[in-house]
Amino acid sequence: MKTYIKKAVLPFLFMIAITAQVSAQTRSTATKSSKKETVSRTATTKNSTVTKRVSSTKVTYKTPKKKVVSVRNVPNKTVISNKGQNYYYANNKYYTQSGGRYIEIAPKVGFKVKVLPQNYKKVRFNNRDYYNSHGIFYININNQYEVVEPEIGTLVYELPDDYEKVSIDGQTYYEYANILYEKVQVNGTRAYEVIGIIDME
Repeated sequence: MKTYIKKAVLPFLFMIAITAQVSAQTRSTATKSSKKETVSRTATTKNSTVTKRVSSTKVTYKTPKKKVVSVRNVPNKTVISNKGQNYYYANNKYYTQSGGRYIEIAPKVGFKVKVLPQNYKKVRFNNRDYYNSHGIFYININNQYEVVEPEIGTLVYELPDDYEKVSIDGQTYYEYANILYEKVQVNGTRAYEVIGIIDME
């Protein structure tokens, strides 16, 4: 009787062991597959343009109201028309006209010029060449230079003189043309890293 039980139970235990082994291999394969998918998605994210949007309602300016500087005349200006709006370019700055005076402005995303401002600096990030002039980022598209939003992580080593300090959730950042920067150190040198774009509301 004991011999019969042993003979009957042994094949049953063997089948359980085989089933457990196959199950473990299946889980291992599924885990590896999942890891591969995660790596692939991460790689895809890194190669795409990344921007972080921040609502203007969450941004507090150190100076509640920015002082608007206007001038009566802009010598040697060039008129650039873009999407029905006239910009006046002189001394590496853009102006708009209001009430017979000229007010300095930052060109909007999508603004295009054939020639970059004279004082631009080339900034390479994530296999893309940006051209930064007075806090405005351009890229070369079809032999024209178009204003774009920089990617998160892009570094510059100086900001325009009229940048503004802002606070978000108690942290201090720097803003120019709705681009948010954080002050960082790169190899012992002060730099400013793009950390977000302000959505005006």
